[in-house]
Amino acid sequence: MNYHAPVDDIAFALHHAAGLDRALAEGLYPDLSPDLIEAVLTEAGRFASDVIAPLNRIGDQFGTPFKDGTVTTPPGWKAAYTAWAAAGWNGLAAPVEWQGQGLPQALNAACIEMWNAASMAFGIGPVLTMAAVDALADYGSDELKRAYLSKLVTGEWMGTMQLTEPQAGSDVGALRTKAERAPDGSYRLTGSKIFITYGEHDLTDNIIHFVLARLPDAPAGTKGISLFLVPKFLLNGDGSLGKRNDVRAHSIEHKMGIHASPTCTMVYGDDGGAVGYLIGEEHRGMLCMFTMMNRARLAVGLQGVAIAERATQQALAYAKDRRQGRAPGAADGSSPIIDYPDVRRMLLTMRGLTRAARAICYATAVALDRSHLAKEAEARAAGQGRASLLTPVAKAFATDIGVEVASLGVQVHGGMGFIEETGAAQHYRDARIAAIYEGTNGIQAIDLVTRKLPLEDGAVMRAYLKELSEIIERIRTANDPALGAIAERLAEALASLERATQWLLARLKSEPNAALAGATPYLRLFGVTAGGCMLAQEALAAQRLANGADTASRVATARFFAENIAVQAEGLERTITQGADTVVAAFPDAAA
Repeated sequence: MNYHAPVDDIAFALHHAAGLDRALAEGLYPDLSPDLIEAVLTEAGRFASDVIAPLNRIGDQFGTPFKDGTVTTPPGWKAAYTAWAAAGWNGLAAPVEWQGQGLPQALNAACIEMWNAASMAFGIGPVLTMAAVDALADYGSDELKRAYLSKLVTGEWMGTMQLTEPQAGSDVGALRTKAERAPDGSYRLTGSKIFITYGEHDLTDNIIHFVLARLPDAPAGTKGISLFLVPKFLLNGDGSLGKRNDVRAHSIEHKMGIHASPTCTMVYGDDGGAVGYLIGEEHRGMLCMFTMMNRARLAVGLQGVAIAERATQQALAYAKDRRQGRAPGAADGSSPIIDYPDVRRMLLTMRGLTRAARAICYATAVALDRSHLAKEAEARAAGQGRASLLTPVAKAFATDIGVEVASLGVQVHGGMGFIEETGAAQHYRDARIAAIYEGTNGIQAIDLVTRKLPLEDGAVMRAYLKELSEIIERIRTANDPALGAIAERLAEALASLERATQWLLARLKSEPNAALAGATPYLRLFGVTAGGCMLAQEALAAQRLANGADTASRVATARFFAENIAVQAEGLERTITQGADTVVAAFPDAAA
């Protein structure tokens, strides 16, 4: 089954769950009109559905053949990318002065979802280029910006992000790639990197690698890491492509999913060292890299939303078409399996989780926009705090549900879901990586608990809890029987989140292992509570707009989520506050 971009759902979530309407009313986007938003989303949906999505299966089957250091992308891949870049999609949110369009990150987030729903293997490449644009724009010298930034913004060249080494995965501070200062002010890099997405390909004439390396006099750990721009081809004085740099792809990985995305082992310095140019300051590369990583983490969260949306679309279509047995109360003949309550439960779970994750990711993007675009310094700081708080939740919650929803999609298909021809299995295989790369979800949970909850002595989190409480109060005062027990169940979930938050904050210093043991269930509790409140907010907006079947669908989704998923909150709270000892005390001989 092909993908149909859910433009209406995406627009509704942007406006009514993520807070785009409020931001527009406040003047955060003075040049952004509803007509422009609709036009961008509609055209992005058309391109994703008509051009990229038909290549998804082809890419999965063809992969990325590697021969003599060269990667060949699947048939149709290069033409689609060239058309995509020529249409300006790569620079949607990039600075206008470097040939970008300067549109909001919130709008770009919606488009990123659509590119990745059409094909995760296609969508991940541009994500890294966009992250490279941010790092170069924020920290690059004027000379480097003039030479590289416009071509990255337009997508004429693509970028990569290179951290991982065999001995330095999540522990970036253990990396060994070396950089030596050269007399001309550049640097020479030697070493290797693994798991490098789009490290080599044939989509663009040049590839601009952003590489972490260590100088000879660097202190140990992450404080001694520097970031370098290393082009595949060096540039002549007039900006044209010159000789090949001393960097190559040694091999590609054979992966469980995203087969059409080349994942490379890169080697630097066969002939004395790859020429690199410093980004930012020496020994402060992690500061620059975090700009890339945080933007990429939100984009990977959107990948989770994207694959969940595609899996949901396919499962729903299959459940309406597949007939088997006779459902209770059905007339003679076989029934479509969607008539069975258990199948409906799976489909509602898929839809509810997908929409909740979408709302969280889009809200994160709106917060990013506030951090840059708000007029007052206090409002920008509040936006930054909110974006910092939500980013690990967006990444981890959304990618976890991407895996869960894709798995349910296989289950809805039954035996046919286990057969490759239906495509349900590919969604499941593709989804699995998103919970791992750009910082595993366990690391996101640790980041949330140890770094984000204590922001401003907990004030950032308290402000967010207050907003969720206000949403619940609006549901309660609506006093509408159609909303069922949404207010009651979400209030219970919020109370669990508040108690768990206080418990973790109290133990971060005195019992750090206990706090870390509860980090992952806490992130889930956060996502379930926040997602349920955002869906409730959508339901209220739908009722206000009174749009018939759409209103009924959104209310039904919010009710199902509150009464079937948000009720997990109390159990998650108990796991966090009462289950730490069973984790910490387990495997007493593990170090033996």
